[in-house]
Amino acid sequence: MKKKVLVTGGAGFLGSHLCERLLNDGHEVLCMDNYFTGGKQNIAHLLSNPYFELIRHDVTMPYFVEVDEIYNLACPASPIHYQYNPIKTIKTSVMGAINMLGLAKRIRAKILQASTSEVYGDPTIHPQTEEYWGNVNPIGLRSCYDEGKRCAESLFVNYHHQNDVRIKIVRIFNTYGPRMHPNDGRVVSNFIVQALKGEDITIYGNGLQTRSFCYVDDLVNGLIAMMGTDDSINGPINIGNPGEFTMLQLAEAVIRLTGSKSIIRHEPLPADDPMQRQPDIAKAREILHWEPVVQLEEGLSKTIEYFKQIIR
Repeated sequence: MKKKVLVTGGAGFLGSHLCERLLNDGHEVLCMDNYFTGGKQNIAHLLSNPYFELIRHDVTMPYFVEVDEIYNLACPASPIHYQYNPIKTIKTSVMGAINMLGLAKRIRAKILQASTSEVYGDPTIHPQTEEYWGNVNPIGLRSCYDEGKRCAESLFVNYHHQNDVRIKIVRIFNTYGPRMHPNDGRVVSNFIVQALKGEDITIYGNGLQTRSFCYVDDLVNGLIAMMGTDDSINGPINIGNPGEFTMLQLAEAVIRLTGSKSIIRHEPLPADDPMQRQPDIAKAREILHWEPVVQLEEGLSKTIEYFKQIIR
């Protein structure tokens, strides 16, 4: 059935892939973005589609439109971007959630919150299950993002309990792929850009800290699967790839796949940087019948090809 779908943050890395997929599935898509980290280049190829509409708007301000579903993705998601204006980052998560939940309440739309594995902070259990409450520094450098997302989850749950809003919450783990911002400071884009330029690969700390990397196509499949569940399924549900790699392993893979002559250089570890990150996706497998299928080297190869085109 054709639906009208609003995607906030729709011109960003993840949002643009979601918009593209929804259009390919036959839906009408309204893409909202203020272009702080997103860009028109990510969705320019969609502008000729008569069922695609682009809206320049900041989610911290109220907005009214009639739609069937809302994917709330709007928020800077890399440390460089979310620490640039920490207060605005918190406002985007919190006021954005309030505005989109208020809209969903008025028009009786179903709404999905793109939460994050950062709600787990620097975890003391491994891998991380949805029942884990997290280990977050509420006054640290990363708190503007981590605590903003935690507050947004609370808002979603309480709008559901108090106002019967149909909600979905997913916790997204590290995601990578084409259309990542080359200067966002995330480890995958950092390593690839440095390798392609022949620069030293910068690893913070000893490189033994771990992350789990999910290719963007797999992640989008998970979002759509979650939105498609019945109203009794609210989440949160972890969406990510349980394959776990150290920073050194990732750097070595990038150097090998790019054929770069780059060498690895170590720098001091940033404050509150998590030492480990790996999703337990048992709920996603059981409830959504979802799990990632793209292996790291396959996804890295596709991402490297994208970056070769934009950093010539």
